[in-house]
Amino acid sequence: MFLEHFRITASAMAQIFLLAAIGYFLVRRKIIGSEGLAAFSRLVIEVTLPLLIFTKLAAGFSFRLYPRWWIFPLLSILITCAGLITGALFMGPLKGQDQRRQFLGLVSFQNSGFLPMALIAALFTRAEADVMFIYLFLFLTGFNLIIWSLGVHILSYHKKKKFELGSLFSPPVLATLFSLVFIFLGLNRMLPAAIYKPLKTVGDCTVPIALLVVGGNLAQIHLGRIDKKAIALLLLAKMIVMPALGFLLVTRLNLPVLIGLLVIMQLAMPSATSLSVIVRHYKREDLLISQGVFFSHLLGIITIPLFLSLYFALSMIK
Repeated sequence: MFLEHFRITASAMAQIFLLAAIGYFLVRRKIIGSEGLAAFSRLVIEVTLPLLIFTKLAAGFSFRLYPRWWIFPLLSILITCAGLITGALFMGPLKGQDQRRQFLGLVSFQNSGFLPMALIAALFTRAEADVMFIYLFLFLTGFNLIIWSLGVHILSYHKKKKFELGSLFSPPVLATLFSLVFIFLGLNRMLPAAIYKPLKTVGDCTVPIALLVVGGNLAQIHLGRIDKKAIALLLLAKMIVMPALGFLLVTRLNLPVLIGLLVIMQLAMPSATSLSVIVRHYKREDLLISQGVFFSHLLGIITIPLFLSLYFALSMIK
């Protein structure tokens, strides 16, 4: 049973890796430059992802079907708190305040959007995927708010300008909030197919373009001299300890299968690529961020299928 689930999840990860690898080599071979990659990134963040969120929520979400929708933003905060605690416990051997803070950010904030979206699209039937997408978008509302407030504070703490208030309300967050109000007012029931279908078509482009962006971002990482001790501690804390503890907790709490899967999936994700954006934006020296993002994604090729397969096998037994 476990081996069959591992084969399925590993196959899904291989598809994701292939798409990301295409983006990686397009940037490495300079077919896409920094400006082109930035344009693709803006296309996803400002256009396709908001449309994907809107069309999925408008078609499948209702406050009657999901009366406890607020649980998902709360879950994102709890997972971040778990990362903060785990990071604090493992960063003892590290020296220097900047390095310790960057380590804490790498452990606390995961690639919470693009990789989970790709996994959901690859692993589930359309009906199950639509439910998981709704869970994920509600989760991301809380996550995006916390990474662009607490995450910025951790990585740029000594700057006078702690963070930009506008960044809290990124297009995906605004799309989620707008969609919830739109649905609450019942306007989704009056949305003509002639408008909905082209919006959905554009939104459906999100996953492949997003993975090209992830691969391209990894290609732009300059590793420099690798801090082996810090990276080893990061990989142990982020990619093994956190998903393992989450797995034990989820199975003890007997959460609904798909909600439990969302928790395991988020805990198993590598460090957020947006941490590099924060460090560059606030002109902080990149002591550990690029290395952590790169190596956690690399190890995730093995650990993500492992933990998801364990969860799938256990939930099927139940």
